[in-house]
Amino acid sequence: MGCEGSQAPCQARGDEGVCVCGALAYAHPMPRLILFNKPYGVLCQFSKDGSDKPTLANFIKVPNVYPAGRLDTDSEGLLLLTDDGRLQARIADPKFKQPKTYLVQVEGEPDAAALEALRRGVELKDGRTRPAEAESIPPPTLWPRDPPVRLRKTVPDSWLRLTIREGKNRQVRRMTAAVGHPTLRLVRWQVGDWSLEGIAPGEWREASA
Repeated sequence: MGCEGSQAPCQARGDEGVCVCGALAYAHPMPRLILFNKPYGVLCQFSKDGSDKPTLANFIKVPNVYPAGRLDTDSEGLLLLTDDGRLQARIADPKFKQPKTYLVQVEGEPDAAALEALRRGVELKDGRTRPAEAESIPPPTLWPRDPPVRLRKTVPDSWLRLTIREGKNRQVRRMTAAVGHPTLRLVRWQVGDWSLEGIAPGEWREASA
């Protein structure tokens, strides 16, 4: 559209979509991106579908945003939501190999061989996992889980930081089980450059895309 009927493009003010001459301009608003700390037991969807579990609608009152990827009901941590389909695909589609970092509490204490197996990739029923980053870490400072993790007094537990670049179903749990260390607690901490830092469980904030 030309300004005041001319061939020069309209100059919109900010994201108002209105030219300085008063004419409407066709601006592309910036996509919204929400970083949500999903608590344990919350469904990764807005509809209840007959379930009695809480959903995203209990926490996020923002219209027209949808999860970019999923996080299992029994997992916690960072879930990204957006109103932009292209951004949703860039975050969630495995072909973009967006790194996802998890803090994982496991049964036992993985040795060097188990960590190396996670790094190289492990064989699952639906194929071998891509190479990952895996390291043992001290217990992180996290919020208490509700309900608490059930620990066995006779079996020690430990924590890993695991970064993957794909999204097989329940992949992290299956990977740790494959090397002999079942997952007890799973917290997604980071996706790409977006982190959970400073976001309490059940809270969210907006971020730049």
